Amino acid sequence: MTAVITTAAGIARGVRSGEYPAARVLEEYLARIAAHEDRIGAFLLVAQERARAAAEAIDARVAAGEDPGLLAGVPLAVKDALCLAGLPTTAGSKILQGWHPPYTATAVARLEEAGAVVVGKTNLDEFAMGSSNENSAYKVCRNPRGLDRVPGGSSGGSAAAVAAGFASVAIGSDTGGSIRQPASLCGVVGMKPTYGRVSRYGLIAFASSLDQIGPLAGTVEDAALVYQSMAGADPMDATSIPGDLPDVLSGVKEGREAGIAGMRVALVTELCEMEGTDPTVARVFEETVKKLEKSGAVLVEVSVPSLVHALSAYYLIAPAECSSNLARFDGVRFGLREAGDDVEAMNRATREAGFGPEVKRRIMLGTYALSSGYIDAYYGKAQRIRTLVIRDLEAAFTQADVLLSPTSPTVAFPLGARTDDPMSMYISDICTIPANLAGIPALSLPCGTDDAGLPVGLQVMAPVLSESLLFRVACAAETLIGALPPVLL
Repeated sequence: MTAVITTAAGIARGVRSGEYPAARVLEEYLARIAAHEDRIGAFLLVAQERARAAAEAIDARVAAGEDPGLLAGVPLAVKDALCLAGLPTTAGSKILQGWHPPYTATAVARLEEAGAVVVGKTNLDEFAMGSSNENSAYKVCRNPRGLDRVPGGSSGGSAAAVAAGFASVAIGSDTGGSIRQPASLCGVVGMKPTYGRVSRYGLIAFASSLDQIGPLAGTVEDAALVYQSMAGADPMDATSIPGDLPDVLSGVKEGREAGIAGMRVALVTELCEMEGTDPTVARVFEETVKKLEKSGAVLVEVSVPSLVHALSAYYLIAPAECSSNLARFDGVRFGLREAGDDVEAMNRATREAGFGPEVKRRIMLGTYALSSGYIDAYYGKAQRIRTLVIRDLEAAFTQADVLLSPTSPTVAFPLGARTDDPMSMYISDICTIPANLAGIPALSLPCGTDDAGLPVGLQVMAPVLSESLLFRVACAAETLIGALPPVLL
């Protein structure tokens, strides 16, 4: 066995065949975490003993002749906005410090049933609100590909864990790009499924009509393995989509073997010609598009006019929903409680001490947008723009099989560069937000680097419930471009 196994597919094959034990794989990853985590800050909790017990159980099943699952022995990092029974879950906020949920998120439970071994809970922007992971209440997370750079957010810890080789795969949540944007900045694969394809039960909500759980991985195939293992209907989530789950692994195989010759691939004008896009990002994206065309893809260009308003609409809808969702954190039932002369004073003191500046900013913005006299002018209008985005994207998909754009307009920016300028931070998600507003699946994969070795991400978007197509195109692109290996610190 190699010193560090980085591919989930390879780990699972080796463990299931008995070539090497899950316990040995786990120890190699835990050793990497112990040696380098202090430099990265990817984890808020490393669950060593829990992970060791899980790995031993998998080895026992293999010894007994049982199949331990599609992800047998694969080390998995879980964003700390997802609940695991008995383990602290903070959502990156002081207001949930010390809270131990009594239940496990459906997505995590399904991955463990498939044989994945949870190595820990990853760092994130508080309540998933941020694009740099600098809003965490606990510690800084750094980009393994440039320690003076942000890893992106809000799932920055999950992306950094995969990029640093601390976990073979990870999961995060994506409300406006919180999986894809850090995947782009850290040089890994990150995927947001169709809204409702993966159960949100056990995810601490930010914006309920936008949130979706998805995988981060080193390769497209590994991301597909994670998605296949956790997706599907769940009676615990009323928004989960009923019906059979297609086999996306066949899409990966098609992409690898058949490619995308003859497939209509569209460049979205509003996302590919944005003011403020880093020239290096534009150059690497153009070079990638030329490779796809040379491989037989039919390139077209489409306009999605409503996208010029998508960012503004998102930053009314998401704060409005967060204002409602975060009202439950008041010091009464769980988490932090500050003293007060009466209940109202206790609520006020708890929320003042427990929430960070960005969370407070979004709660206030959302409360204002929902207030009497303003809801129609702000929240209602934003929802009408959302409908236009959905319709315009549906029209675009009549002209093309998939849509392409850069994932982020820039590479990873320096730590602290945007903390005093919320608008510049919000613009980091300008390419990813449309997929959340429309509920469509989208994926980011590395397509090159700048002169300093910082990754550039290619975003692929597909129609609703077209995950197999999404993975096929992504795998074909990865086959042409090549995956970025983890950083061996």
